[in-house]
Order: sequence, then C-alpha cells, then structure tokens
Amino acid sequence: MVFGQVVIGPPGSGKTTYCNGMSQFLNLIGRKVAVINLDPANDNLPYECAINIEDLIKLSDVMAEHSLGPNGGLIYCMDYLEKNIDWLESKLKPLLKDHYFLFDFPGQVELFFLHENAKRVVMKLIKKLNLRLTAVHLVDAHLCSDPGKYVSALLLSLSTMLHLELPHVNVLSKIDLIESYGKLAFNLDFYTDAQDLTYLQHHLNQDPRSAKYRKLTKELCEVIEDYSLVNFSTLDIQDKESVGTLVKLIDKSNGYIFAGIDASAVEFSKISVGPVDWDYYRYPFMLAAVQEKYMKDDEDFEDDKPDDDK
Repeated sequence: MVFGQVVIGPPGSGKTTYCNGMSQFLNLIGRKVAVINLDPANDNLPYECAINIEDLIKLSDVMAEHSLGPNGGLIYCMDYLEKNIDWLESKLKPLLKDHYFLFDFPGQVELFFLHENAKRVVMKLIKKLNLRLTAVHLVDAHLCSDPGKYVSALLLSLSTMLHLELPHVNVLSKIDLIESYGKLAFNLDFYTDAQDLTYLQHHLNQDPRSAKYRKLTKELCEVIEDYSLVNFSTLDIQDKESVGTLVKLIDKSNGYIFAGIDASAVEFSKISVGPVDWDYYRYPFMLAAVQEKYMKDDEDFEDDKPDDDK
C-alpha cells in the first residue's frame, strides 16, 4: 500500500508552501517523498516536484487557445487530466515502491465541492494504484477574525468533505499570524472545535452587512452543527512540533500507522483509539533529527544577524 496526501484549499491558503515544508519534514523522519504538482497555473514551485502537470497541459495555453478565463481554464485542465489519467498513472508507477505522495492541487474551490473531474482523478488513482490518501484541506487562519468568513470556511470545509468522500483533515494554516489580524471574539478552541455556533450570532449582528442575512446564517450554522463533521487542526509550517502533530493525525486517518503491523484486532483497536504519539516510538531517531535540523537553522540565523542585534 502507498500512502499520501491530497492537498487542497482556497487560493492563498498556503498549499504550495505546505507541500514544500511537509516534504522537508517527512524527509527528515526517513520517508522518501514525491511531490506531484497538479496545478497547471503554478509556475513558481519552491520544491522539486517528481511529476508536473505542466508537462501535460498548461493553463496559459488553454486560456489562449480556447478563450477561457482562469476558472474555466482550470476546469478544462482537470477534465483533460481525467481523460489522460494513463499519463499520470505511468508517471506514478515507478514511485509506488518506496515513496510517500503529496498531491498539490489547484486552489479553485469549485473543483472540490461542485465539479466531479478532480474527484474522479483521485478515485481512479486510488482504485488503480491502491493508494491510501487523506485530503488535507487548508484554510487561512485569518478567517477566524471575521465571523461571517469563518462560517463560510466551515460551510466550504463541510461541502468538500461530503463531496470528496476521503479521510479528511481540516487545517487552519498560518496560525502563527492569526494575532496580526486582530483580536478573536473567542479563544482558539472555539474555532478549532466548531461547536455552539450560536455564540457567533451576536457578533454577526454587529456587522450591518451580516445582519441582513441573519436568518440565513443561523440556518447554515444549524446545518453545520447537525452534520457535526467539521473541526480544525492548527498549523505553523515553520514550527516542527506543529508539523509533527499534524503528520501524526494524517497518518492515523489514512492508516499509515497500521502499515506493516501484524497483530490482532485488539491491538489495532488500541492504536486507533489511543493518543497519536506513535511516531516518536516508531522512528526513535525522528525527534533527534528534527531537533538537530532546527537547531542548525537557529545557529545560522544568529550568525547572520548584525553584531548589534546579537
């Protein structure tokens, strides 16, 4: 079995930065990582990708040839990829033996809760290549500072979860910058747990733009609470502990923690309901390797600082 992540989220949520940081972290803990760029509009990649959709199709070419805008062009590209899925399969097969996959998808949200093309691409790969994938849905943490935008993020997350039908982890990215957007109305746990959304009503009523949609917002909040599926993990991609915690959660969701385990159903149950601290025991060298890397980065930073700042 081959494991990996389907990285999705709105534009600006940090998907490409996430793939870059996550691939570095996973390499440090001993996993061979292959990053697959499936965003035909992503020209400047900070990571070395094993497969690039631009070798098959480019958004700029589609827009020029078919007189389409960016959104229509991306839908066309996903449709083209689905019809040429054999190309992607042939590129992935040599990597199946020993790689962990990170799929970097476009940021057009309609692809993941409205249109079927991206979903069919993922499902075909899962079926034909026996992949075990988790959808990692990134949402910019600054949306928590605006109750209306936060409710929209919840609704988008729920719609995407129901549409993709994959193991799913919602992530508030750029959590280290959340205080720069203003004081939150509630503590962070309120936004990560996504419960008791009625408390948002008072704050929504303070905004004239939101007050006129009060009844609609109330009904949407009830829908989100009735499903009771959405919650968030937090992520600072530059913090090793934050990344490590998220990796454990993802590995638990797609079954990576069970790989290679030959045990009874009782032992599997113990792992599935237990705390996600398995990785430090499975890779005893992991913590030391990560600490060494980040300590070296800190030393380099200190060396580069002017003498007055030391």
